[in-house]
Amino acid sequence: EEQKKRFLPRLAGGALSAFALTEANVGSDPANMSTTATLSEDGESWIINGEKLWTTNGPRTDIMVVMARTPVQEGDRPGKRPISAFIVEGDTPGVSVKHTCSFMGLRALSNGVMAFDNVRVPKDNLLWEQGAGLKLALITLNTGRLALPAFCAAAGKAMVQESRTWAADRVQWGAPIGKHDAVANKLGRIAAETFAMDAVVQLTAAMSDAKTFDIRLEAAAAKLWHSEKAWELINDAVQIRGGRGYETQESLTARGAAPNALERGLRDLRINLIFEGSSEIMHLFIAREAVDTHLAVAGDMIDPRAPMGRRLAAFLRAGLYYAWWYPTRWIGWSGWPRYSEFGSLATHLRYVNRTSRKLARTLFYAMMRFGGGLERRQMVLARLVDIAGDLFTMVATCIYAQGMKGDPENKGAEELADVACRAARNRIRHRFRDVFSNHDTATYALAQKAMEGRYAWLEKGIAPVMPSVPVPWVDDRSPEPDPPGGVVTEELETAS
Repeated sequence: EEQKKRFLPRLAGGALSAFALTEANVGSDPANMSTTATLSEDGESWIINGEKLWTTNGPRTDIMVVMARTPVQEGDRPGKRPISAFIVEGDTPGVSVKHTCSFMGLRALSNGVMAFDNVRVPKDNLLWEQGAGLKLALITLNTGRLALPAFCAAAGKAMVQESRTWAADRVQWGAPIGKHDAVANKLGRIAAETFAMDAVVQLTAAMSDAKTFDIRLEAAAAKLWHSEKAWELINDAVQIRGGRGYETQESLTARGAAPNALERGLRDLRINLIFEGSSEIMHLFIAREAVDTHLAVAGDMIDPRAPMGRRLAAFLRAGLYYAWWYPTRWIGWSGWPRYSEFGSLATHLRYVNRTSRKLARTLFYAMMRFGGGLERRQMVLARLVDIAGDLFTMVATCIYAQGMKGDPENKGAEELADVACRAARNRIRHRFRDVFSNHDTATYALAQKAMEGRYAWLEKGIAPVMPSVPVPWVDDRSPEPDPPGGVVTEELETAS
């Protein structure tokens, strides 16, 4: 409460805040954090040393939360590497901006590399308690994982607006391009799946506001689904506009053409698959949550390192558990009249009901087939997670459309939901097929050989993209001095 009284009025009044977690060698794996915080000799301050990468608002921040490794305390479990969170004033001596970053998109973003050199922070600026920083960071990421889907849904709305007007106005071969099947299908997909994105945002926001749900899974699923979907949709929106979608807004305006924001949208939306948890990390996080119950029941049974006694105990425990669990993943009523109040959308909810049971069975089969190696079969897990994401989105979409029934201002919600659900069902069918019938192993083996240089010959015939040293100008006609950066090294000459 004392910290709230000190800092929140300043933030509400316009002070900029920042959150410093990522480091050069620490992205999705905070356990390897190198920034440290140690108590001063008098015990009244924490001394922070380290460097943080990609700190949004860092170059301009007034107040920031910095994550740092703190000493192990008495009673900590063996091997624990505690992380704590500290409130740091931006003008504290020792805080400096080492580099201001620039990016492909988000060009209005203030972001930088922040250095901490013997930064003295009052003891009262420790957030929560020593060692609770990682938990706080994960909760903070939950908030971001709710906000980011809303950004994606808003981008989708802009895509609908830009695409439908252009598809109606632009005439080729004697008809508006939206009358041509290839373009119409892109436009229909953008509209339907933007409605689905909006539906999930509304549902997860309501769940968060209710304060009665643990929304970690829903927030992660929404972040994953929306970031992937928005990236697919912006690609379609740019394609509908053609060259005018690729040309910048400034260039279009300068030559008197109607401007649009699609080129900027393409650049801005790409980062969503990376920050607040990359798509790969989101897949693993959701998958781990899904298998936790099974591991608690039968983990020792499939763990080759477990002693025989524990494996036998797990076998008996699993037998009792799955004697009930497995049949219930087959038995269930998914037919008429269930969900009849949803009208034409009832068929999609019945599909979700029976497919959820199939998904649970398939995950179980994957555990039995791959055993302890399942965690390394990340593509298998990703397909199962993507199926779950589509099922979750179908439910949210049907609920959202149902709530709009009879509202004259929201005509066609049921039509949008129907097409979004049809598309999801098609994706789900293909992913189930690919869970066990795929070329993952062959592709993995090929990637390992590629890293060893086996296919380096494939790279021949290209000019250096990002040479390690400056490439000289090759022009025998002008005896100019060596270019800035010095002469060409023997190594580069050989490579050339």
